[in-house]
Amino acid sequence: MSAQFLDTPISYLKGIGPLKAEVLQKELGIFTFKDLLTYYPFRYIDRTKIQRISEITEDMPFVQLRGQITAMNVLGDKRTKRLIVTFKDDNGTIDLIWFKGQQWMQEKLKTQTEYIVFGRPTLFNRRFNMAHPEIEPLNEQNLAQRSAFQAVYYSTELLKTKGLDSEGLRKLNRNLVTQLNDKKLDENLSEELLSDFKLISKTEALKHIHFPDNALDLQKAKYRLKFEELFYVQLKLLKQNKVREQTVRGFVFNKVGFNFNEFYTKYLPFELTNAQKRVVKEIRVDVGSGKQMSRLLQGDVGSGKTLVAVLSMLLAIDNNFQTCLMAPTEILANQHFATITELLAPLNLKIALLTGSSKPKERRKIHEQLLSGELNILLGTHALIEDVVKFQNLGLVIIDEQHRFGVAQRAKLRDKNVNPPHILIMTATPIPRTLAMTLYGDLDTSIIDEMPPGRKPIKTVHYMESQRLRLIGFMKEQIALGRQIYVVYPLIKESEKLDYQNLQQGYDNLIIDFPIPQYQISVVHGKLSAQQKDFEMQRFVKGETQIMVATTVIEVGVNIPNASVMVIESAERFGLSQLHQLRGRVGRGAEQSYCILMTSYKLGAESKLRMETMVRTNDGFEISEVDLKLRGPGDIDGTMQSGVLDLKIADLARDGQILQLARTAAQSILNEDANLEMEKNKVLLQNLNVQGKARPSWSKIA
Repeated sequence: MSAQFLDTPISYLKGIGPLKAEVLQKELGIFTFKDLLTYYPFRYIDRTKIQRISEITEDMPFVQLRGQITAMNVLGDKRTKRLIVTFKDDNGTIDLIWFKGQQWMQEKLKTQTEYIVFGRPTLFNRRFNMAHPEIEPLNEQNLAQRSAFQAVYYSTELLKTKGLDSEGLRKLNRNLVTQLNDKKLDENLSEELLSDFKLISKTEALKHIHFPDNALDLQKAKYRLKFEELFYVQLKLLKQNKVREQTVRGFVFNKVGFNFNEFYTKYLPFELTNAQKRVVKEIRVDVGSGKQMSRLLQGDVGSGKTLVAVLSMLLAIDNNFQTCLMAPTEILANQHFATITELLAPLNLKIALLTGSSKPKERRKIHEQLLSGELNILLGTHALIEDVVKFQNLGLVIIDEQHRFGVAQRAKLRDKNVNPPHILIMTATPIPRTLAMTLYGDLDTSIIDEMPPGRKPIKTVHYMESQRLRLIGFMKEQIALGRQIYVVYPLIKESEKLDYQNLQQGYDNLIIDFPIPQYQISVVHGKLSAQQKDFEMQRFVKGETQIMVATTVIEVGVNIPNASVMVIESAERFGLSQLHQLRGRVGRGAEQSYCILMTSYKLGAESKLRMETMVRTNDGFEISEVDLKLRGPGDIDGTMQSGVLDLKIADLARDGQILQLARTAAQSILNEDANLEMEKNKVLLQNLNVQGKARPSWSKIA
């Protein structure tokens, strides 16, 4: 069947007029038959079992009953009017209640007639009832339909007012799927893929995803549709990578020169871990290959990514290229500037910092030195992508915490040179494997999975309010030992005023427990100017204050080895990834460090799991996997890029195995036929070209 059928406007489907079509378009984005067929159920109810009324328990979400109506009564006044129907099977009774449409239901229902009833049971005054259940007379046809899994669809309040609740959507799909019985949809996977992975046809998959006859049919339909969805995501990403390799030439860094060797042999602050050595080697191969490098560098907090970045910069400089590093915040940019300047001081390289706070005179000087080639390394924030910033010969771009930048912002760095520079993207936010394959599937990936020697694992504990005195005592013990402490309050985007009040109240309480002048406290929050934040940070860095009270502005970019305690207030209001990032602000020195999670007494199941996970493990990748299952990929990516994870049926938290199979299949096909020109792959190229939503490509920034 041609695409013409699938492209048919939804208003042409039986049961939908212009009004319903308009609501479907507005609420669910359903414009065509294809849109409805691919609006998949989010769960299924097993309608194969009929329970007895005596078997009903409070924990049953839905039950299906078979029996007779023995009585019908309308009770209450005009405002509280309700129809109560007594429904009986061979060993019990239950009340069926309608608060709306009582007259219509009373006319429709008959006593001494057998019905199938389906709904959610509720216990009231020790008796079960069911409000607004589905009810149909028992006959051979609906009994046959009930011997299957019933799909449940997400709806909206507006749709429900138009009769398009889950049941209404199911009826529409029944009308549409019925038309597939004597037709066959065009296949969008090759015969080879269908055979190799034992996939059912597209037509069968769409029938069974909406109306499965049994659990096996449903399993096969889900597998087919998930594989197809993930396969095309991977095929697109990997093909983009192939195109980039074939068409984009990179600068060749063909020598390891004086700066790299001098620093490596004389000035390394500590010996590289095996993981760092491996990553440096991967980068050296990339930049020497003649291909333009686009590499994602993952490493947990404190794993030594900055040192790898410095060595990469030295490779560029030794080959007569300039390099830059862009960070998302001024705090982080300043931290990088301080660290890199100190590391490279013996080499007499020219390094500059450019941020929104840079003065006009500094900016002019930096612009001149960039153009003349005098400046080797430029560090900064979004200020780096301003049009006025021009390099003489930019060879390497490093982007730190890339998820905090928009695609357009990153892309501007590409235009800083006639030929695209090499790109190294760094993140200290561990990315689950399935998410990395999907978000960054067109990038080469390096992982630093070792911590530098001598680092002690941070001890994490979970305290509630009843243990606050214990916390205060512990903080005083640590300060007496010469240590410093962070106390972090949550940042509520919706209410900066409330953030400030939270922090201010916390500060006032700390003043009581840690009175001045015996103790000194720094305060850092979003209402301070950049200069004020820097002043407070410097007081803490110099050891002039023992406690820093802050919002999450210190999440990244703070490296103070003497800070050994991180207290996170209202920890239940943070996500796992953010808790892990904050914990990584301590543990930078040789002393034992601690992270204390303070919460209220009342915690939901997810909050408890987050606290338990933080206490149990320091492994960022394990934490990221739990986070993915709890929050889903959209929330974890944070600044979600449009269309990247617009998955209709696949679930990255649960479908990792299918994703790996799909990626392997796509890679194998492209290795044999990079441009998808072979006859057997033409269907793949055709469907790849008509994929509706363009997904941002990290390779495009290069």
